[in-house]
Amino acid sequence: MKKQGLRAIFAVPLLLAIASIIGLVVALTGDGLRDAAAWVALAIPVCAVGWAMRARRT
Repeated sequence: MKKQGLRAIFAVPLLLAIASIIGLVVALTGDGLRDAAAWVALAIPVCAVGWAMRARRT
C-alpha cells in the first residue's frame, strides 16, 4: 500500500471546507448574484458527498 503524505490526505477536505466558508460568507454579505454564487459554492460539498457515496457502492 502506498503511503500518502498529509498534503495528499487533507487536500480535498480542505478545498471543501474553503468552498463552504466562501459560500457562507458570500450568502451573508449580499443579495442577487451573490445568492446564486453562494448556492453554487455550498452545493460543491453536497455534490462531493453524493459522488463519494455513489463511488463507494460500485
